[in-house]
Amino acid sequence: MLAVALAGTLAATSALAQSKPVDKASQKFISSAIQGDIAEVDFGKLAQEKGQSDAVKQYGAMLVKDHGDHKTKAEQVASELGVTPPTGSGIGAKATYAKLKILSGASFDRSFAKSMVKDHQEDIKEYRQEATKADAAGLLAKETLPILQKHLQEAQALEKETAQKQSSR
Repeated sequence: MLAVALAGTLAATSALAQSKPVDKASQKFISSAIQGDIAEVDFGKLAQEKGQSDAVKQYGAMLVKDHGDHKTKAEQVASELGVTPPTGSGIGAKATYAKLKILSGASFDRSFAKSMVKDHQEDIKEYRQEATKADAAGLLAKETLPILQKHLQEAQALEKETAQKQSSR
């Protein structure tokens, strides 16, 4: 009899946990994070294809790997939060991609580096805000911040390097 009562209590607790309202902001964040990962992978592939300097190509390879890995984790969190993962990047990223795609050589490298600095600064701001939450999206954001900060530092170094190449002409 105790086992039946205990099983009933566990089932009720489980149902209660599942019916706990999901934070809409967390759902929006995880959806946006996945869109960002898709965009970063696209930017990374473009950098590998069009980059003039090895540094830009290496940075692109890092984006493809890190954001590809992150997208897999983010999709798992989306599933936990009841969010259907987006399958493409956002409008702003598509516009940036279109601008970068028409450039080549040193102008591509400069614009790419500048875009990556701006993009990662915005990402870090959003991830810091989400990292204050204790849900799955917040934990993912907290875990991801060091990677985004590394990307930002490397993008800033790339921006400096590509600006110096411009001024040394």
